[in-house]
Amino acid sequence: MHPALESSLEIRLRQCIECHPGIMRDLRLVQTLGLPDWYIAAGYIRSIVWDELHGYEPGDRHDDIDVIYYEPSDCSEAKEKELEEQLKQKTGNPKWSVKNQARMHIRNGDAPYESAADAMSLWPETATAVGVRLDEADKLHIAAPYGLADLFNVVLRRSPRFENRTYYLQRMRAKQWHQHWPKLQVIED
Repeated sequence: MHPALESSLEIRLRQCIECHPGIMRDLRLVQTLGLPDWYIAAGYIRSIVWDELHGYEPGDRHDDIDVIYYEPSDCSEAKEKELEEQLKQKTGNPKWSVKNQARMHIRNGDAPYESAADAMSLWPETATAVGVRLDEADKLHIAAPYGLADLFNVVLRRSPRFENRTYYLQRMRAKQWHQHWPKLQVIED
């Protein structure tokens, strides 16, 4: 995207990510894998932003480091496990989770996804449906099918394409995000 057309929230997210040495290290590592249409996404990104908005020091408030990519020519789960193992061995961090979104529609009972961003649009929460990646020139690219407003307004809202409201509510209560981030506004619809 041309810098003049970039939204202020995209600029804020870039600044937030670029000032966080942990995620920049992880982005550079995943970049070396040469995966197509890849992102570090979900809770890792959300937690970094919400921590910053709450004035917290950078922490480790995520359950895993979600790496997604889109590769229809190799949908084997074995490939994902191989990539996870490489990342775990290189970092010593067991929290890596790698998923090829070209096969995840089967597990989720959805129509086939067209891209990694399309898959994100079916994730439970809008604020979690955000991914970032680095290109060959070390420039950050952002995928956010529902924009970044909910992320930066600390709003938990069900994604429009995620139809299972009961699951969304159960997930929201089980995660207890409001205990970590008291500014969180929860929308139950």
